[in-house]
Amino acid sequence: MEPEQVMPCGDFLFRNRVQRYNKKMKNTNYFVKNRHSYGILLLALLLCGSASAKVENYIGMSLNAGEWTLLPSGSQYTGSLGAAGGVGFVYELRAGSTYSPTRFLFDVGVGAWGGMTSFMQSADQTKVLENQKDLQIHNPNSHQEFDYVYELKGRRDRYNNVAAQVPLMVGVQHKRFYMLVGAKLNASVWTKTQTVATLNTYGDYTRYGQGEFRNMPEYQFFENKRIKGGVQTSLNLDVDLSLEIGGRIGGIVTDAVGFDVPKDRVEYRLAAFVDYGLFDLHKQGSNGMLTVTATYDINKNSPDYIYKTETMIAPNKLILNDIMSTTGFASAVKNLMVGLKFTILFQIPEPGQCVICRDAYVSTVGSGRVRSGGVKYEE
Repeated sequence: MEPEQVMPCGDFLFRNRVQRYNKKMKNTNYFVKNRHSYGILLLALLLCGSASAKVENYIGMSLNAGEWTLLPSGSQYTGSLGAAGGVGFVYELRAGSTYSPTRFLFDVGVGAWGGMTSFMQSADQTKVLENQKDLQIHNPNSHQEFDYVYELKGRRDRYNNVAAQVPLMVGVQHKRFYMLVGAKLNASVWTKTQTVATLNTYGDYTRYGQGEFRNMPEYQFFENKRIKGGVQTSLNLDVDLSLEIGGRIGGIVTDAVGFDVPKDRVEYRLAAFVDYGLFDLHKQGSNGMLTVTATYDINKNSPDYIYKTETMIAPNKLILNDIMSTTGFASAVKNLMVGLKFTILFQIPEPGQCVICRDAYVSTVGSGRVRSGGVKYEE
């Protein structure tokens, strides 16, 4: 029986170190190998994600109808709702995953709208027009004055406005429903006012001991006279904050089929919208409620003629100024419009990948020419 060989201590330690080193290298190679696999997998996922992303482009037009009003701040006048309508042209971009029912929306366009609205007088107005030469009457005999007093009842100022509009909206679409928020730039191109009121006027001669002059049409003193006025004016540039919520109509059958089935390239949408103005629309005016023009008489035989003194015989015209041009109106007027919007969109065709391309082409690399039918051959 041979004696058992004992491994020297130095050899044992060396072999143990070699085994640990080989094991470490094996683990390192495994990690490196797996790291390459993970990188390839991540790259494949990114490529698949890019391939599944879908961008669609649409152009279309819209029609809207609703109610429009002007909101004055701190005024005795109240705005009433009036009819409004508009037309617009839109470009829409949609982006999202091919297999997802949710899309990001970006809309920009141009359009125009028109509408009418009114301010209603909430209380009667009485005012004395004095301390202005053209608002006072001179008695030709005594050269004394009396004050011109007016009272307005049942006043209504109607505004007709036509404006150009540029909307910029973003939003989201999920299946059949969508929502857009954004801003709309409004620039008024034509604005006209029509003003009506019941007018009572008289001359107050009380402080001169002569009482009141009433119901004297030749002096423009009226009882319950219906007066009208109208001028062309303008409104300030405005930006509206807009919200639009609606859904697609039609296409119920195509919604139920798979993603690989071609969908309609024409889409119809119906939505409710609200636009609220952020800026003051009206231009602060300097007019009074009522402008009175007068006829003057110059007596060349009078000693006062050398001083070019004039005597007012009587006011000959009354002008009812639109409320937004007066000094006593609200400090700010905001725009508000609500309504329904119908939109038709046409998808812009995109070039698809061909399986068998038959289009003729001329290669820019190397030599060659094209035969009829689009088949290239080398010379």
